[in-house]
Amino acid sequence: MKLVWEGEEEDARAAARSAAELESLLAGREGESIVLANEFAEVRVSRVVTRNGARLLIESPRSGQWVTLDPLELEALTWQSTATFTAMVGKPFGSLIQEDER
Repeated sequence: MKLVWEGEEEDARAAARSAAELESLLAGREGESIVLANEFAEVRVSRVVTRNGARLLIESPRSGQWVTLDPLELEALTWQSTATFTAMVGKPFGSLIQEDER
């Protein structure tokens, strides 16, 4: 008998959707990716073209996490203080804003 946890099927479907979306984004990659790494992290950065314009695709090969950012979201990074990034690093894999706060 195979043991399953509550939500396992939903997690599997979400992972499949995420993998398909990433594959689609990578099909629109332009140019070579850039890899930045140190002893704490490694990221691969690529420019991808989507139907809504160009985005920056940032992937973490170690964790499998990825995000795309449009030009406004990238500019918003420049508005942040170091405290914002410290808070982000202090709470990995989680949002700084809870879903119920939106």
